[in-house]
Amino acid sequence: MGACVSSSQRVSGSSARQDQRDPNHRQQQQQRSTSRRSSCGKRTDFGYAKDFEGRYAKGKLLGHGQFGYTFVATDKSNGDRVAVKRIDKNKMVRRIAVEDVKREVKILQALKGHENIVHFHNAFEDDDYVYIVMELCEGGELLDRILAKKDSRYTEKDAAIVVRQMLKVAAECHLHGLVHRDMKPENFLFKSTKEDSPLKATDFGLSDFIKPGKKFKDIVGSAYYVAPEVLNRNSGPESDVWSIGVITYILLCGRRPFWDKTEDGIFKEVLRNKPDYRRKPWPIISESAQDFVKKLLVKDPRARLTAAQALSHPWVREGGEASEIPLDISVLSNMCQFVKYSRFKQFALRALASTLNDEEQADLRDQFDAIDADKNGSISLEEMKQALEKDFSWSLKEPRVLEILQAIDTNTDGQVDFSEFVAATCASAGGARL
Repeated sequence: MGACVSSSQRVSGSSARQDQRDPNHRQQQQQRSTSRRSSCGKRTDFGYAKDFEGRYAKGKLLGHGQFGYTFVATDKSNGDRVAVKRIDKNKMVRRIAVEDVKREVKILQALKGHENIVHFHNAFEDDDYVYIVMELCEGGELLDRILAKKDSRYTEKDAAIVVRQMLKVAAECHLHGLVHRDMKPENFLFKSTKEDSPLKATDFGLSDFIKPGKKFKDIVGSAYYVAPEVLNRNSGPESDVWSIGVITYILLCGRRPFWDKTEDGIFKEVLRNKPDYRRKPWPIISESAQDFVKKLLVKDPRARLTAAQALSHPWVREGGEASEIPLDISVLSNMCQFVKYSRFKQFALRALASTLNDEEQADLRDQFDAIDADKNGSISLEEMKQALEKDFSWSLKEPRVLEILQAIDTNTDGQVDFSEFVAATCASAGGARL
């Protein structure tokens, strides 16, 4: 993610773009890197200011990634706290990595001053590193803020306020000839913990400039939010609007519009199928909200609303038709965390689960067996419902319990087996170790 970070964020490596463009890129990169004696980054003078150490005092670590890490720093002149993304020049082996850093800084400079985009302060460099200094956002990620509302009201109007801010980001990008290319909830943070805190777009690592009439031919972004035209290698600014449509769908019903247990399966769903608007809670969601989502999730980008047009829709515009009737999309905190994990993290959790020793597994087996009333080796919807009601005194409606079960049921067979149970347990108890 970008340098406007929370503690759960990481630094995005510039090679991520290339790995997604070309499946053979990583192998090619490794082969080429062995033939080079020094990195392109090490040999490059980026033209940035050289006095970072003199102006900022380093603070706590916030996240790390392939090319460096992100930390809090304090401006020595005024005491302001900022987020700093430090990128290792030695790891910029190829020229494309250098260009990616330059482009990210150029993009942040172009978007500087927008209320819903992380504020860019400056870029610095020394012999070993590039430092990108940005606004520190400490209000947490978008979905975390919504989940925290489980004991209070969360309405269509709340969702519309969030979506409007995302559309403003997309419209601003498109106005500058930019496409964000990775619109997803994880890339939006709240500036502060205040209830009326603005939402900030934070990660422009995959963003790129595009000339009118031109199209991107590479496939980048996150599987759940990728537009059909991206998969068809013929995308433009319209792909950002599709991604916001996916996010809106999730905000309104708590589920993804396109889902499969594999990435290829998700891509096929995006290309071939339509979102489900019949399943609860869609029948009680306002017609205006449904109309808005449907006009964003149009597979033909030429027929899709632009970001500017979407901002004028009656549901999303300020003072518009968004209902203030509470939505019931919150789920139990620990189990719901698993819903938000990427496929990679789910695999990592299952791998972590496999490392538990016999004693640790025995304790979890006892808990699993206590829920598995019919002792058939898996937990059904009814068994999950009974366990939650009896052991935790939670009065849950069946759709809510089904949502929890589906979050844990990674092979989508309608049952939770022991390995899935252990992985979900790791999500709440040991997931912080990842």
